Amino acid sequence: MRGWAPSGALAANVEITSASVQRGDVLQIGGQPCRVADLFQLPSGAKRLHFESGELLTMHSRTRLVALRMLRGGDPLRAFSPPRHRR
Repeated sequence: MRGWAPSGALAANVEITSASVQRGDVLQIGGQPCRVADLFQLPSGAKRLHFESGELLTMHSRTRLVALRMLRGGDPLRAFSPPRHRR
């Protein structure tokens, strides 16, 4: 049996605001990981986040959230799933 081998991609939990959120960031909302697919600028520094799953979230200028961000390529959604073992 082989264990999980890291892919070389580094993931970091970062605090994001409406000014620093990026496409590809993964937020955990309601226990589900959601990846930001698109961003729309709103008045007063707010942004509307459109997730790959179709949901929308409005981040006001004072909103602070924690996101998983990949530092070197890779898939941040993989970080939420347990490692798979080969037989």
